[in-house]
Amino acid sequence: MNKTDLVGVIAKKTGLPMDTAQEGLEGMFTAMTEAMEAGERVTLANFGSFRVVRRGERKGRNLHTGESVPIPPRRVVKFVASRGLTRKVDDQPGEGLGA
Repeated sequence: MNKTDLVGVIAKKTGLPMDTAQEGLEGMFTAMTEAMEAGERVTLANFGSFRVVRRGERKGRNLHTGESVPIPPRRVVKFVASRGLTRKVDDQPGEGLGA
């Protein structure tokens, strides 16, 4: 599912026009991004939480030469699913498991 699909589902489930649903979704993404840029954790009840973590410097490898190259430290977004979301996903028998 991509952003356009998600907007369509939101519009259908809420009865909102597509443009209003899109504005709401974009507003949510903007608010979440700004919060994480400020170092805040974003928690959505019964869904999960997003937080920024620092990855330290590490060694990588140039695939063409095999040479070891340093990968500088950086900040990345980490998502942890809530127990409720994890249970709902896990309750789908055979979905996505090659069964």
